[in-house]
Amino acid sequence: MVDTQGEVHRIGELIRRARVLQGRSQADVASELGYHQSKISRLEGGRGTDDIRVLRDVARVLRIPPARLGLAEAAPEADPHDPETEEMLRRRTFLAASVTALTASVTPTAAHPALVQALLPGMPTTPTTEAPESGELRNRATAIRRLWSTCDYAELERTLPGLITDLRHCIADSPQAEELPRFLATAYQTSASLLLKQGDPGTAWLAVGRAMAEAERSGDPLVLAASVRLHAHVLVREQHAGQAVTLIKHTASQLAGAYDRQPHHHLSVLGLLLLRGVTAASRAGDRAATAEFLAEAKEVAKYVALDHPDAWANFSPTNVALHEVSAAVSFGDAGVAIDIARPLMRRHIPVPERRAALWVEAARAYAQQGRLADGYQALRIAETCAAQDVRRPAVRDLVADMAARDRRRTLPELHHFSRRLGVPA
Repeated sequence: MVDTQGEVHRIGELIRRARVLQGRSQADVASELGYHQSKISRLEGGRGTDDIRVLRDVARVLRIPPARLGLAEAAPEADPHDPETEEMLRRRTFLAASVTALTASVTPTAAHPALVQALLPGMPTTPTTEAPESGELRNRATAIRRLWSTCDYAELERTLPGLITDLRHCIADSPQAEELPRFLATAYQTSASLLLKQGDPGTAWLAVGRAMAEAERSGDPLVLAASVRLHAHVLVREQHAGQAVTLIKHTASQLAGAYDRQPHHHLSVLGLLLLRGVTAASRAGDRAATAEFLAEAKEVAKYVALDHPDAWANFSPTNVALHEVSAAVSFGDAGVAIDIARPLMRRHIPVPERRAALWVEAARAYAQQGRLADGYQALRIAETCAAQDVRRPAVRDLVADMAARDRRRTLPELHHFSRRLGVPA
């Protein structure tokens, strides 16, 4: 039996070694190939690719004998229905390795089998509806973003597999349809966000890889930037915050410009990318980069007129302030975080997911100060904003930590709350 995960890591290491020996950077190689740097990074990191042409291009540019990457030396016209050709076998091995590497996570995929099945390579099962029109698919893609912003994660997980399946079938039937890859990239991006909320970064990698591929297919730099933002999110969750900072800086520099001349959607995508940079830099302990990202995000926010839910994004001056709170908590500056959060607590925040985020971050800050009663009250308010959001693993861990610190059980309501969330004592 082929060790598929070992094979994909072997190929990634071989590519990295060839590049380093030639004194070239990932960005340099990616630029020559016309790819984003993240594609080369994924290959070298052992996360694979679902497009064999990428491997051929890399072999050509780095002068690697194709056979060493599991490719046939020549590229004869092969019968696509003949599964016994060497290249088809190698392709299967590499694709399987990609999936194995991506889905090797701490959380079993049994928690969301339908979504995982929709994300895997190969055409999914029969579409849920017959030949849905572009307008219907657009409405369904918009609807999943609303489900996300209202924290209806159960309905979101139920809805995403069918939407992804229908979009993939429609793209196969109408490969020239320009809008469909954008809708599919949005569905994959939302899947990645949901999986991260559920504490499954391994499967989120799979969704991010899919999002990046569809974003590149769409040719829309804003869709690609949104996918890069999710890529950076997973990097942060997997303890690679420094790499995330570099990736975000590179991508944001390509979108920067005269902000007063850009449409709202452009500013939203750039702003959210910069806010992801705030999170990444603060998790990396880099105060200078955090301040740089925050300053740029505040500049972009000057040109966003209103705080309102958006079908694609919810970047706003309020969201910038929320990330400033979160960054202060990451640095252990609890007093600063609470000072920034206090005026936000009196402000109407129209997006439930963002309202809940404010109170969860406030709870973290109170917990850092040892103010467990205040932290508990903040969590209860967060629960009224978005009950499902409070039940995600990261918040449950916070509750468990707070309950463990109340050794004398002076806050019985906190322990009751912990038990209600199913957090072990």
